[in-house]
Amino acid sequence: QVQLVESGGDLVQPGGSLRLSCTASGFTLAYYAIGWFRQAPGKEREGVSCISSGYGSTYYADSVKGRFTISRDNAKNTVFLQMNSLKPEDTAVYYCAARRALCANSLSDFSSWGQGTQVTVSS
Repeated sequence: QVQLVESGGDLVQPGGSLRLSCTASGFTLAYYAIGWFRQAPGKEREGVSCISSGYGSTYYADSVKGRFTISRDNAKNTVFLQMNSLKPEDTAVYYCAARRALCANSLSDFSSWGQGTQVTVSS
């Protein structure tokens, strides 16, 4: 059974940091691109970052460039999202999703999704 589980969400003050994890089971994550998405209350789900399989090309939304870093540990079947300099507008439920090989722009191109982890940035 293909499954993705996110963890690491929490309440953090503005300017703080969090590291989210996306752990896969039922498939070998190394062969998949993993995307991180987020959905704030009342807003559409949006792409945050993605890392492809193979060479691990990375992509970031403009809103998080320079603050977030995506990485993967294939031995642990896990992808991480390091989030620094967090802002209140980063508050959302964060999801990871998988698709074969390469990153894609559309949410519908990702076939497997986790249940999400809540990130709240507030003082």
